[in-house]
Amino acid sequence: MKNSLNRFVPEGYKPFVSSTDYLNHPRKMIEEKSQNNPIEFVSSIDQVFDNLSIHDGMTISFHHHLRNGDYVQNLVSEEILKRNIKNIHLAPSAIFPSNAILSQLIEKGNVTSIDTDYLNGPVSKTIMEGKLQGLITLDTHGGRPRKIESGELKIDVAFIACPTVDQLGNGYGGIGESACGSLGYAIPDLMYAKKVVLVTDNLIPSLDDRISLDKKYVDMVLKIDKIGDKNGIVSGTTRITRDPVGLKIASLTTKLLDELGFIKKGMSMQTGAGGTSLAVASYVKELMIKRNIQGSFASGGINGYYVEMAKDGLFNKLYDVQCFDLDAVKSYNSNSFHVGISGSKYANPYDEPIVDKLDFVILGATEIDKKFNVNVITDSYGYIMGGSGGHSDTAHGAKLTVITTSLIKSRMPIIKDEVTTITTPGEDIDILVTERGIAINPRRDDLLQKLKDSTLPIYPIDELYNQALKITGVPKKISHGKRLIGVVEYRDGSIIDSLYQEN
Repeated sequence: MKNSLNRFVPEGYKPFVSSTDYLNHPRKMIEEKSQNNPIEFVSSIDQVFDNLSIHDGMTISFHHHLRNGDYVQNLVSEEILKRNIKNIHLAPSAIFPSNAILSQLIEKGNVTSIDTDYLNGPVSKTIMEGKLQGLITLDTHGGRPRKIESGELKIDVAFIACPTVDQLGNGYGGIGESACGSLGYAIPDLMYAKKVVLVTDNLIPSLDDRISLDKKYVDMVLKIDKIGDKNGIVSGTTRITRDPVGLKIASLTTKLLDELGFIKKGMSMQTGAGGTSLAVASYVKELMIKRNIQGSFASGGINGYYVEMAKDGLFNKLYDVQCFDLDAVKSYNSNSFHVGISGSKYANPYDEPIVDKLDFVILGATEIDKKFNVNVITDSYGYIMGGSGGHSDTAHGAKLTVITTSLIKSRMPIIKDEVTTITTPGEDIDILVTERGIAINPRRDDLLQKLKDSTLPIYPIDELYNQALKITGVPKKISHGKRLIGVVEYRDGSIIDSLYQEN
């Protein structure tokens, strides 16, 4: 079984907040704010910066529900550049290729440190070149709300892109030209930031009872022409793979889940939006229909495939922290089984999160090593290309964590002696499934016992590693630079790896 982790935090780095400190954290500021908070409605970003006196050294946050279609982070970045505000600590839940303007802020010293859960695109290259004066901290989707709610990450101003706002200052993500569905990752920012600005392109008289963001936490509403392009929301392939390798991996995974007894009445599950993950969901769906099985819930970033499963009566609830496609956005607005949850309720380890109630989760890997450590942050050369997101949160929380990946990608073995960067520690990973075989983490003796008579192709991970090397040869070991540019935090705030400037 999986155990709580107790990790060492290096000297000189701010230690994470303990569970006792977290539970005792005073909420006086929130209570006072919600009692008497007149909301100001403005029509320009100039007014926001002037009226809130945004200045050097502040911490500013954003959410990523519009993903690669978000315009709000860029709007604020342009104003920071225009005013030449320096030493900003940026705390967005994610950074995408569309946020390339941040590279300018980093190079000019406007932004000097960053906390985020995911990083991809030109900004990654800028940071890898050592141009960020301070550090980038890569959090998890559960670690971020833990830091905000505990007071470890103090946000001065939260800019929240909100598809629809009413004249009272309430916000909702399910309707409007820029509808993105659930606004779960913005909830901790809404509740705990010193100042909160809702940025919208759809101001209406009343939302009635459709409220995602309560007006009592809002200080200002900025109405602009466009907050983003909702077509940029789509994540992953969002279609079941047709690749024979991916289908074989999905088939093996489903047979394994079935032999272990996880496809059963009341089951709960989560997968990604990639083609192989959706193929697993498809095969699981077939078994559920054949055996008349109804699950309890599916969770995470929800896509149209899970919406169809819920419509077919295969799940009672979809717990949605962000919508991965436009079918999910429509469902969020119209189906009672489709429930939006906050980032904290999704994965904060001190908030009895949904991830801790999962029966199984299907995850991917850029690399996995012989100790079952997984990397989804960097490529084999150490370049940042993603982030943990909910990877380590779900891996630790679920009863069963399965990594699905082809054994070889781009002529490189996926299994390594050591991963380049640890995203999720091996003690949280239970099974690796590849097209050439399955490896069970030796820590899970209970699984090995259940599968001792299985006809599935189960091998020690060392054997799969050697199979890969026979095809690819031993890859050259890549050395990283010496200058520290960032750290990788586990969901409890402990550091599990470091990031270095490229050579």
